[in-house]
Amino acid sequence: MVILTMLAAMVVATPPAADYRARQPEDEVIYFLLPDRFDNGDPANDRGGLKGDRLTTGFDPTAKGFFHGGDLKGVIKRLDYIQGLGATAVWVAPVFQNKAVQGAPGHESAGYHGYWITDFTEADSHLGTNKDFKALVDAVHARGMKFYMDIVVNHTADVIQLEGCKSGVECPYRSIADYPFQRRGGVDGTPINPGFDGANFEALKDPNYAYTVSIPPAERNVKVPAWLNDPIYYHNRGNSTFRGESSLMGDFFGLDDVYTEHPRVIEGMIEIYGKWIDDFAVDGFRIDTAQHVNPEFWQKFVPAMLARAKGRGIPNFHIFGEVSTSEMDPAHTAVNTRVDKLPNILDFAFGRAVIDTVAGQAGTDELAKLFRADPLYEGGADAARRNPTFLGNHDAGRFPALLKIFGFKGDDAELFKRDILGHAMLLTLRGVPTIYSGDEQGFVGKGGDQDARQDMFASRVATYNEDKLLGTASTTARENFATDHPMYREIAKLAQLRTSHAALTRGRQVVRYSQDKPGLFAVSRLDPSTGREMLLLFNTSTSPVEQNVVVEVRSAQWDTLAGTCSATASAPGSVRVNVPALGYAVCNAR
Repeated sequence: MVILTMLAAMVVATPPAADYRARQPEDEVIYFLLPDRFDNGDPANDRGGLKGDRLTTGFDPTAKGFFHGGDLKGVIKRLDYIQGLGATAVWVAPVFQNKAVQGAPGHESAGYHGYWITDFTEADSHLGTNKDFKALVDAVHARGMKFYMDIVVNHTADVIQLEGCKSGVECPYRSIADYPFQRRGGVDGTPINPGFDGANFEALKDPNYAYTVSIPPAERNVKVPAWLNDPIYYHNRGNSTFRGESSLMGDFFGLDDVYTEHPRVIEGMIEIYGKWIDDFAVDGFRIDTAQHVNPEFWQKFVPAMLARAKGRGIPNFHIFGEVSTSEMDPAHTAVNTRVDKLPNILDFAFGRAVIDTVAGQAGTDELAKLFRADPLYEGGADAARRNPTFLGNHDAGRFPALLKIFGFKGDDAELFKRDILGHAMLLTLRGVPTIYSGDEQGFVGKGGDQDARQDMFASRVATYNEDKLLGTASTTARENFATDHPMYREIAKLAQLRTSHAALTRGRQVVRYSQDKPGLFAVSRLDPSTGREMLLLFNTSTSPVEQNVVVEVRSAQWDTLAGTCSATASAPGSVRVNVPALGYAVCNAR
């Protein structure tokens, strides 16, 4: 009878694997990886077909800032592992051809991460070919999983040189007020619009309005499509300060900032990325540096991509932009859905709220405050459920490292418990949970960027290999694809729980209890079809908590799906909960 009751309580949230295209974005569990750091399926492409030392080929598996040999075939090789974790979608860092090496002498690094693009039409030769990319997408689809591309429109590799700047790095931003477009480039006295409505761009003939620009002879035709080699399609104003107009028009750490206001650029980017949808039938785009592109671009680009996907038979194409912030500030991210009309964003505010609370540096009220702001998103709480959530990433750092950076002072055993607690929040609260490869193997790291990009296959980077991993005696000097790792098993359990209950994917979320110090955070998720209640309990303190929590009046009896739950309500509309230190529970009303 108990088994029948529990089966009746389970509402399948997703269609069968063969119908993966019918799944809504919020039905997914995403696994994110950098191909170069995942697995090496073909050592023949390690140097990308280039000859010479690491400053030519970009390959040096002993240095954290260079190519290590991972590739697209390596990802195909490990799809069993990814799917076994419970992931239903794979998001891969940009696969486009990159400038192999750039940077000032003594500060060079490689484009192993995929964000220094020269050719927007071909896979990077270090990772494989377009044929390999198609094989990967097809293999993902054959498993009933989705494939998300990471795309960039804000910038290209650093090719354009600005006179007086040192290697594109020490290059102060020059504003429109001090260096107006009208000062150069106008013809017949026609004023040049500085930038946002597509008017009078035909009058802009000279790219030297702020700096005198040049392109090294060897790189004059390096970008593909060919129109990207013309400096008129770049802002050329120096480095962004990430404030004011420079946030939209400045170079992102020296990378060539594309003039995304220009009609030819809009048309060209729609051409480029529409073809990737047409040719490979990918299921969504994660958009890099989305907040550094003018809203008018997105207002044209997004509808074009959704229409292209629909024409390709992809009705639930998921577009989410990177709107980076280190603050717990949902307004910062929500504005890009309101003004830019991006369908969804990566939920940086979620990550910061979980870091603060799980590190024990904030009360659970911070989580309540986060979710109270969900109506700020275009589309309200429904849209918030489609925002991918995450704990750490390849830029900011891994979750355990961030817990330490933001105040956690305990030992590794306690850090691991907090790591599990954070993942329980990630996989049960609203949003689309995104697992960063290596987190399921207890990777910690020392910080962000290169320090958070450890190899999953056996690493030769000394600074990676000296790190102690959580939940295992292994190190990154050995490959880490252990399906018996306690974090892997915990995530797999939670992912299965999530994808088998509609309350956890599409259910409305109601905060039931929070407080101004570490302790209990209680949330109900309500099945969208039946209204059946699922109660989520998290204890961020180092002591057990016991508390009465408000629930639906009809939620009189409960089944335990994780942790420990009371079997019956203590009174109509109230249940007594007991949650161990740094523990969690998932309770399903019958």
